[in-house]
Amino acid sequence: MSDALLEITGLRIEATAYPPGEPPKDVVLVDDVSLALQKGKVLGLIGESGAGKSTIGLSSMAYGRGGVRLTGGVIRLNGRDIRLAGPSALRALRGREVTYVAQSAAAAFNPAIRLMDQVIETSLAHGVMSRAEAEERAVMLFGKLGLPKPETFGSRYPHQVSGGQLQRAMTAMALCPKPDLVIFDEPTTALDVTTQIDVLAAIKDAIHDTGVAALYITHDLAVVAQVADDILVLRSGKKVEYGDTGQIIHRPVQAYTQALVSVRSIDHQEKPQADPILTVQNVTARYRGTNFDVLKNVNVDVAPGQTLAIVGESGSGKSTLARVITGLLPPAQGQITFSGRTLTADQRARSRDDLREVQMIYQMADTAMNPRQTVGTIIGRPLEFYFGLKGAAKQKRIQELLDQIEMGEGYADRYPAELSGGQKQRVCIARALAAKPKLIICDEVTSALDPLVADGILRLLLNLQAKENVAYLFITHDLATVKAIADKIAVMYRGQVVRYGQKSDVLAPPFDDYTDLLLSSVPEMELGWLEKVIRHRKMESADN
Repeated sequence: MSDALLEITGLRIEATAYPPGEPPKDVVLVDDVSLALQKGKVLGLIGESGAGKSTIGLSSMAYGRGGVRLTGGVIRLNGRDIRLAGPSALRALRGREVTYVAQSAAAAFNPAIRLMDQVIETSLAHGVMSRAEAEERAVMLFGKLGLPKPETFGSRYPHQVSGGQLQRAMTAMALCPKPDLVIFDEPTTALDVTTQIDVLAAIKDAIHDTGVAALYITHDLAVVAQVADDILVLRSGKKVEYGDTGQIIHRPVQAYTQALVSVRSIDHQEKPQADPILTVQNVTARYRGTNFDVLKNVNVDVAPGQTLAIVGESGSGKSTLARVITGLLPPAQGQITFSGRTLTADQRARSRDDLREVQMIYQMADTAMNPRQTVGTIIGRPLEFYFGLKGAAKQKRIQELLDQIEMGEGYADRYPAELSGGQKQRVCIARALAAKPKLIICDEVTSALDPLVADGILRLLLNLQAKENVAYLFITHDLATVKAIADKIAVMYRGQVVRYGQKSDVLAPPFDDYTDLLLSSVPEMELGWLEKVIRHRKMESADN
């Protein structure tokens, strides 16, 4: 493949692991992976966390993150093996021939420097163009990427723009020095589905218009199908399947690829209406020190053993409603009735039973657990606090809970760092179940997980609900998740419930414009789907 811009052959990447209480050992992160990318083409790298996607992506500029070593193979960029290049040659190509778009733009930008100065910095550092030329190109890219007021957008600071706009600004930064190759590392994963569509369309148009080649890294096959010409499926650092996008989507050969294509196939039959265990009546709320309401006259309820999904974009009031229900944010007006009694507005005045019977599972399992405590200690804490369990009785109950979340023996003595993302979320579920709650508030519990792992968590939650008759208030921006788990749905927009009822009613037309926007923005495993969605939109996302 002599005409390939990037050709990787037999790539091997290693690192040294330091297990607690054990001697250091070398581990293979990427094993014998080969790929080729032509000029102007897009190659999608897809797989679950730990598959080696980002590691391979970064290797295309001969970079290994955090002690990672490129120990074998050939990485040929523009005809030369850059794995053998020295430090000065690598400095010359990084940010010039190859650029990188990170998953979290918020963490990648300097909050104290205006956007324009950051977007053109690499172009000036490599002497690609003068400052005036770089600023002119940046403004052109801002316009091409659909950013508001391109001529003045660069004068803002990072905190003055939305997440979707910041991600597009980072794409402008990567394209500004006119690179040959751009590495997109999960650029839309952290965004709402509606914002994701805007960013995805902007990235696709920019790639097409500039003629740049791209590696597009993601765990969502439906997303990568919209931008990639070819797809490489990875698992545990090895190639699973490699082919053009049409073949991978419509005619996958390997069982793992077939599982990725068929993910989110849960068929959950909604339960009939019943008397509610939780009722939210006419709730309006605002945060202290502000002069506007973040919740406006909200009315919802959920019955025992059923799931109410709260759906909407970031800033719609979903998590604020959870804070009001748990007593962390007292409402300005309205009341919350739970299990036949009115809950006091302030959490500090609630009884121990009030606290025990309403539990939460958080989006980021990493930050929801103490990294210095074992799994047994984490799950055991509510057993001691609410039921006074100690010794053998506590250990027996911890093991029962681990069995319930399908983890079994051998995990009680592990620390969070020794668990995968899905296992960490299962431990958080077990901790919530330990209190024997009647209602669990699930706040974006699958949004940070790979599709296959998220699918497993949803199935687990449904199984536990059937056994324990616990109610779920399920907060999400993902309509595919809602279809898989909900009995009732409340659609929120700017602090108000704009559509509410049984799942079959809410998801049946005719739709209001906002619900139509949410439903149409869920990526589908269909070539050309992105263009069709953009063409038939009735309103813009809140990010725009």
